[in-house]
Amino acid sequence: MKNIVEFKVYGKYALFTDPLTKIGGEKCSYQIPTYQALKGILESVYWKPTIVWIIDKVRIMKAIKTQSKNMRPINYNGGNTLAIYTYLSDVEYQVQAHFEWNMNRADMEKDRNENKHYFIAKRMIERGGRRDIFLGARECQGYVEPCIFGQGEGFYDQYGEMAFGLMFHGFDYPDESGENVLKSRFWRPVMQNGIIVFDRPENCSMKKVVRSMQANPIFSVGLQEENLLDGYTGEEITP
Repeated sequence: MKNIVEFKVYGKYALFTDPLTKIGGEKCSYQIPTYQALKGILESVYWKPTIVWIIDKVRIMKAIKTQSKNMRPINYNGGNTLAIYTYLSDVEYQVQAHFEWNMNRADMEKDRNENKHYFIAKRMIERGGRRDIFLGARECQGYVEPCIFGQGEGFYDQYGEMAFGLMFHGFDYPDESGENVLKSRFWRPVMQNGIIVFDRPENCSMKKVVRSMQANPIFSVGLQEENLLDGYTGEEITP
């Protein structure tokens, strides 16, 4: 497939955390965005159950900086307590990704038109996405714009190699994995001159079963109409 999309995402703050820290208490962001966070951003831009977004790589454009804030999150049993959240500040990333068919959705087979989804995704990136963009947490508003991956000067262009240790990569959801279980994936990212190339989800060797889960697919209608996608066959995809 030549359905590669490229975009820039930026914002004032970001909070990319291990999901285990989402349950409460103090939070400290990873230094770089997780695969799952970038996939969620792209799904906010454009998503259909027919496709699965694969994040290929990310480029860190600005220096990694943190800023701590005092917060008063609401406790599950009522009341609130003082907690310190450590955010990334003034972030900007270039992202390259592509989509593949979700082979677990046989009912969406007639919607597998590469041109259709590619051009819609490009238009949605140009418009900043269909839904609000968040950088790891709802209080961290993000913005999406088209870009050419690798273009422009990045802070780490000549930095060499930087390792980030063990990090959360993403989730294996039943509707994409085909298994009736939710798994979390982990990996050890390495940045080379500002660019991090992500492992594909199936290549992550460290996985942990979170719990059993059944896929609950969205019911599809209207895909049996004759010539439904004829209008998308005339354009050619150029990377």
